[in-house]
Amino acid sequence: MEDAGYLEKKSDKNKILYRANTQHSLFKPLQKLIHTFLGIEDVVDQVLSRSGGVESVSLIGDYAKGLDSGVIEVIILGENINQAYLLQLAAKVAAKLNKEIKLYFNINPQEGQRIILYTNRVLIH
Repeated sequence: MEDAGYLEKKSDKNKILYRANTQHSLFKPLQKLIHTFLGIEDVVDQVLSRSGGVESVSLIGDYAKGLDSGVIEVIILGENINQAYLLQLAAKVAAKLNKEIKLYFNINPQEGQRIILYTNRVLIH
């Protein structure tokens, strides 16, 4: 898969790490195929349809920096967001993961590491 360009290889001391090559021309179609196969796409569609006008979801804080601190921080931007539903969903996920989840609604992300998990619009940086 690495030779075909689907995976990127990185050596770290005595480990070899692989990650998906998101720049590969077939990345998006393969990702969609896997999500459809696993049923993830249906779950995401259901959550988004019940969440209101979510425009973007970004991971910030320690997890965006690759640190497992036990606190997952997420910024959700959009119009008419169903905050009660999302807070209830976050509490369920937090219990399953045994982590704390902090949701922030419609605040501007500060400078620093941020991972965009979902967007339905073009973001200009």
